[in-house]
Formats: sequence, structure tokens, C-alpha cells
Amino acid sequence: MTRTRVIAALVMAPTAIAAILLLPTPWLAAVAALAMLTGLWEWLKLAGVDDSLPRTVLVGLNLLLMVLLVWASRSEAGFSPVLFQLATLAGAAGWVLSLLWLWRPGFGAADRPANRALKLAAGTLAVVPAWCALCLVHSDSFAALGGPGEPMAHRWLLAALALVWAADTGAYFAGRHLGRRKLAPTISPNKTVEGALGGIAGAVLVALAFGALAGAGVAQWPGLALVALVAALASIVGDLVESLLKRQAGVKDSGDLIPGHGGVLDRIDGVLAALPVFAIGKEIAGF
Repeated sequence: MTRTRVIAALVMAPTAIAAILLLPTPWLAAVAALAMLTGLWEWLKLAGVDDSLPRTVLVGLNLLLMVLLVWASRSEAGFSPVLFQLATLAGAAGWVLSLLWLWRPGFGAADRPANRALKLAAGTLAVVPAWCALCLVHSDSFAALGGPGEPMAHRWLLAALALVWAADTGAYFAGRHLGRRKLAPTISPNKTVEGALGGIAGAVLVALAFGALAGAGVAQWPGLALVALVAALASIVGDLVESLLKRQAGVKDSGDLIPGHGGVLDRIDGVLAALPVFAIGKEIAGF
């Protein structure tokens, strides 16, 4: 299994990096939409939508929402990012609210229509704003979403994703060697406080390194470090929310699409939460 995981990672990581650095924003937006909607497909199954037809309809409606956001943002004067900004803010607010769910993990466990509806709405609030944030960062943040994007903006998106990957990897190794105190034993028994701290430290260091490649000066490092720290915390929240969804659904992985890694949602849960936070923080900090 370890060899399979490594091989899959060696294929996925270069592919993702090449797409981020080489594709113009509209093309990357399409690729990202495909990946995130695949994750939403798995989310809907965890939420109790087992039949393929209803899930297809719901995923299609989310795709339509993405298309409508692009269509409504275009005008004769150019492309306005306002709707994408609002969606990104809504997404960040949704992850803050999800802390209440983590605080009361038994909420929503019963298979009731109201609980399913809440989880379905949460899926949309997780996926669509993350996609909007990805587009904003890749196209020079809140500036030129309708254009081809700037090379440095592409690097900033790579920095955002790299800090999430570093948080995940750092948490694994720190938790394995130093983990003593459970972070959320009723949700994800294997996660530890020490692992989380190790992941956050790794995320900040990686963000500073990739930020330097994206053109961040020394004066911007404190702001970048703070944004990376908050984004890493958000990625942990995203990971825990997906773990709670899986626990309530009684499954180990969100799917089996990626050999050795489970489903797509298993790989992007932290990204969904971190991207809106990073996009907002990047704009506020001005890097």
C-alpha cells in the first residue's frame, strides 16, 4: 500500500504543479472544477445520497452555479470579481461555523431529511467558494480573473496548495514520532495536538519558501507567515469535518478513485477550507 501511495503521489504532484504554473486561469478553473465536483460527488454520498441520479443532478446544479458566477461577472467593462469575492467570504464564514459542528460531533448523525439537507448545503458551501478562491489567487488575486493570469499569481496558488500539503505531511510525521495528546478523539482518533503543531510549523516554513519564489519581500514575511498559519488551521478544520462526515457515514475513505489514497475528497478536504482563507488573507496582507 505504501508503494502504491508513493507512486500515485509522484504522478499527482507534478501534474498538479504543471497545471498550476502552465495553464491560463480559465483552463485551470475548468480542471479545478472537475476535481472539486468529483470531491462533491463523494461528499454527497457521505451525506446519504446513495442513488447516482440524484447525486448527478446535485453535482450538475453546482456546476451550473459555477457557470452562472462566471457569466454574471462579465460585462462590457470587463470582468468583475465581486461575486467571486463574496463567495470566498461566504466559504470562509462557513468553515468558521463548522467549528460548532466539530464541538458537537453528534449533531447530524441521525439519518434524517433535515440532516441530509444540511450536509448537502455544507458541500456546496465548501466546494464552490474554494473554487472561486482558487480562481482569484491564480489570476493575480482580486484583479484580473478574466485574463490569462500573471506568472507570479500562478506561483501564489502553488504556495497556497504547498502549505496545505506541508501541513498534512508535517502532521503525519510529527504525530507519528511525537504525538501524545489526542486532538479530536471522537472524530479522528489518530490525529494529535503535536501532529497539528508540527503540520502548522511545516506549513508556515513552506509558505515562506514558496512566497519568496512568488516575489514576497522580507517585509511581507510576517503577514505571509500569519496567513499561512491561519490557512493551515483551516486545513485542519477541513480535514476534521471530512473525518466527521466519514465517521457518521460509517466508512474509512470517501472513495477509491485514487490508488492508495482513497477518494478525491480525502485529498482536497484541507484545500477546500484553506483556499478561501488564503485568498482573503493575501488580499488583506497585500502580498
